[in-house]
Amino acid sequence: MKSKVVEGLFYSKDHEWVKVEGSNAYIGITDHAQHALGEIVYVELPEVGDEFTEGETFGVIESVKAASDALMPVGGKILETNTELEDSPYMVNREPYESWIIKVELSDESQLENLMNAKEYQEFCDKEE
Repeated sequence: MKSKVVEGLFYSKDHEWVKVEGSNAYIGITDHAQHALGEIVYVELPEVGDEFTEGETFGVIESVKAASDALMPVGGKILETNTELEDSPYMVNREPYESWIIKVELSDESQLENLMNAKEYQEFCDKEE
């Protein structure tokens, strides 16, 4: 089954997506990632105000199969966390691109250049399957 990829987002090789709005970004996991994880039962969220660098772990996503670190595709300061996921972690399975995990203030917008666009990410996923 082909994973859904959304145009206009940035993608990391660790299967996180980034939606940029001005100097802020929403970050979540991709459809490919949620399929690989299986049924998600818990999402560990960072604290608002925490700062992370690109590639650093900001949380954990637990499924019935495994626990997986959520990695920062870009560096930034946590502005908001999606607290709905504390009670409804399964939303990441149902709507991976609507169910953002964190909202960050980008520390360096040039880091977005290290990420893939939708077409590049689709090709990346096709090679993995």
